[in-house]
Order: sequence, then C-alpha cells, then structure tokens
Amino acid sequence: MSLKLRRVVTGHDDQGRAKVLIDEQVTNVAQSRPGANASVIWSSVGFPVDNDGDHDPSHEKIATTLDNGAVFRVVSFGPGVSPRNHRTDSIDFAVVMSGEIDMELDVGSVRLKAGDVLVQRGTIHNWVNKGKEPCVIAFTLVSSKPVAAGGKALPAQG
Repeated sequence: MSLKLRRVVTGHDDQGRAKVLIDEQVTNVAQSRPGANASVIWSSVGFPVDNDGDHDPSHEKIATTLDNGAVFRVVSFGPGVSPRNHRTDSIDFAVVMSGEIDMELDVGSVRLKAGDVLVQRGTIHNWVNKGKEPCVIAFTLVSSKPVAAGGKALPAQG
C-alpha cells in the first residue's frame, strides 16, 4: 500500500507575486513500520516560521517531531498495523481523511472516523486499525515542552 497524494506548495516570484512553486504527486513515501506508510508534506524550524525562499524540506530525514519546529505529514495505517505505543513532545492536530482507526490510551480508547479531528497533547498512545480498509490521517505536529502531570515528568518515548 502506498500513499497517492498531490502536494501543492505556494510561494513568491522575484516581484513578490504569489505563485505555485510545487505541484506534484508525492514521491517521499516511507514505511515507518509494517502497515504504516507516511509522507512528510512540509516541515519548518523556529518560530515564527520563515516563509522566505523556495527550499523544499520534504525530502530531508525528519523524525516524528522537530525540536522548536513543526511537521506536516500524512500517514496511512493499514489493517493490522504493527503497534507503536509512543508519546511525542508536541501538540498534534489530526484530521482523519478516510477510514476508521482506534487510538488506544492508558485509560480507554477512542474510535476516529473520516471527518473527525483530534488535538493530541503529549499523550502516550497507539494507533490500531481493526477494519478492512486503510485509515489515512493528516497530522501537524508542533514542538512543545515535555508534558508533566501530577508533578511527574512524562518524557517522549517510543
């Protein structure tokens, strides 16, 4: 299974006029674990973000998150995707584009379906696709301070 995504990125010409810089089918699809394919659409480092120039960071090696940065990626979770219980030092904004998936947490789980949106705030979680179709989710992960709860630090893991 592979992701078939069209990526459109805008920018400016030398006269400051808005234009399309990139219009392509993504080619940087990687298997992050058995049953999960992902494509980094864009990333940036530093706040506020520098929108000057036309450098395309999408083919650079990007971890799940970027310290002091943001990552926009799309992931396809196939049925029976291998588990990965993990926590990131980020606030994550997710939109389920197609399919259904369960997000397992320490306490309970939630089923997400196409059209659902999620704000994940440094929680440990695992994605489980119990269905017959892939679930495709668009994520924006924005760097955050490590989470603390009940006076205890909860560092990134997994």
